[in-house]
Amino acid sequence: MNILNFLEEKAPLIDKAIEKYIPRRFSSNDIIFKLNPPNYSYNIETLNKTIADPIWDILDRGGKRWRPALFLLICEALGKNPIELLDFAIIPEVVHNGTLMIDDVEDSSEMRRKEPCTYKIYGVDIAVNAGNAMYYLPLLPLIENREKISPKILRDIYEIYVQEMINLSMGQAIDIAWHKGLANADDLSQEDYLQMCGYKTGTLARMSAKIAAVLSGANKELVRKLGVFAESIGVAFQMQDDVLDLTGKEFAEKKGAIGMDITEGKRTLIVIHTLKTASSQQKNRLIEILDLHTSDQKLRDEAIAIVKSNRSIEYVKGIAANMVKDSWLAVEKYLPPSDAKEKLKAFAQFLVKRSI
Repeated sequence: MNILNFLEEKAPLIDKAIEKYIPRRFSSNDIIFKLNPPNYSYNIETLNKTIADPIWDILDRGGKRWRPALFLLICEALGKNPIELLDFAIIPEVVHNGTLMIDDVEDSSEMRRKEPCTYKIYGVDIAVNAGNAMYYLPLLPLIENREKISPKILRDIYEIYVQEMINLSMGQAIDIAWHKGLANADDLSQEDYLQMCGYKTGTLARMSAKIAAVLSGANKELVRKLGVFAESIGVAFQMQDDVLDLTGKEFAEKKGAIGMDITEGKRTLIVIHTLKTASSQQKNRLIEILDLHTSDQKLRDEAIAIVKSNRSIEYVKGIAANMVKDSWLAVEKYLPPSDAKEKLKAFAQFLVKRSI
């Protein structure tokens, strides 16, 4: 199975579902106003300029849409018609793009997917507000379809959403603290990193899988196991992002340059492994460069050379591959044989091995 083709095939369907609930141009006939009509005025043009425009600016820049694709694959692997549940697949994807918008403000980033960050175009106030709106707008499908879903399933989905959104904020808090040099950032363990990623990058994958499983009628234990599997995919995806930031030219172009994680002072697992294995001189120099938050490519390259000399990139690749392999072995016996099951396995492997 060609996973890139699969993602490209599903992306327009996902975008169409998003547009159903978050239109490119608001009108008084939209679902949001049908569910919650204003008492006085619609303020359509204002909402277009401050909500619709920044949201679709970032959505139209691309992205792999792999979280909703994971949602659809899990539904299919559990015997459901994924198209019938497509509207709910937008929840993790819209939230994800909202986090990007706000993360860029928090990190003072310059570029996102080859273009200036949203706050650079629209201003910090609009970007933060639009990003926050993206945490809640994708819940509209649950309200719109509440008569078609049992109260228990609705309750379970809302509970998953609340738990995972709390986790997301905790993961971001830890990540910010580390790259600001707080909380013993230079004495972190591999477990510290895995927990941060489990909170941050693993959260929306886990949310996607668990909501898909609940809507597909899976029992509580299978929902949990699929959540663990999806979390491993999310964490491994982040590890591969960390690798590509230091090695991938095409990937780096989207972020602005090779080694932007060095500029942000991020304590990735690559950095953590290097700090545990490097000589005292290398360790001190790497910390010095990270704490400079430098945009000097020569200094970034020097930090990357230290990392490479300690084989930290190879180490992280191995951890990511084993994590996905082990989590798949733990869940595959609960899924009946099907083409969708094989697609799900191939999908997980792709996210770890991708070059973009």
